[in-house]
Amino acid sequence: MNSHADIFERHRRRLQALAYRMLGSLGEAEDAVQDTYLRWHGQQIAALRSPEAWLVTACTRLCIDRLRAAKVEREAYTGPWLPEPVVSPDAGFEVELAESLSMAFLLVLERLSPPERAAYLLRQAFDYEYPQIAEILGKSEAACRQLVSRAEKHLREERPRFGADAAAARDLAQRFAAATESGDPAAFAGLLAEDALIWSDGGGKAIAALNVIHGADRCARFFAGIARKRRAGHERRLCRVNGQPGFVVFENGVPVSVFTFEIVENRIRSIFVVRNPDKLARLDLLN
Repeated sequence: MNSHADIFERHRRRLQALAYRMLGSLGEAEDAVQDTYLRWHGQQIAALRSPEAWLVTACTRLCIDRLRAAKVEREAYTGPWLPEPVVSPDAGFEVELAESLSMAFLLVLERLSPPERAAYLLRQAFDYEYPQIAEILGKSEAACRQLVSRAEKHLREERPRFGADAAAARDLAQRFAAATESGDPAAFAGLLAEDALIWSDGGGKAIAALNVIHGADRCARFFAGIARKRRAGHERRLCRVNGQPGFVVFENGVPVSVFTFEIVENRIRSIFVVRNPDKLARLDLLN
């Protein structure tokens, strides 16, 4: 007979993937999954129709509670708030769900209410049917359909559109990394969309722009100015960030920035720069 631990481990990756997409934080996701395990450990397994359904229900509801509690904290956050990055030389966890893992997509999800976010992810990212979603959220099927419909309406105009294949996206990331080394705004020609944006998250703990920077010219000049102030011991390492091409900046071997992008029509539309050291503490970089 399988133990509580054995059954839980079979579903851990799915719970982690769901919790991260709900919360945008690896640390908070890990805590939610651990709280799920603590509740699971006291269950009578034989009495459960579906261990997976019980686990996903418990984890989802814990995440909804955590999102509601985090609302005030995120509203008071210093500068733009970005999700904690998932970084690896490959696509990170849950490769098949890479689009729903992207920084651009997770940032758009922040505009949804916690129940909308849960219903949308369960349906569109994890392919649960409405009867299952209704049971997980403790609502009627009709109410869950309305939640997903409202979420889709909110996201329709703002959902990120990836206008480059994987090879072209990697090439754009490499060319952008080289341009940021040059200190010359002209090096960004052909890389940035005219309405390009920079989202820079320092959280008040690292130097970062306190507002979103708008326009290709301003973005190019911003990075050129940073290049001219660069200190010794500076290194860039190309990798994947939230399933998309990006790179990590190191200073004397310590990660200080993570870059990733939203690409539209073969141009970089949004540049996401995570500099808050609290969000760089769990980087999963393989040598």
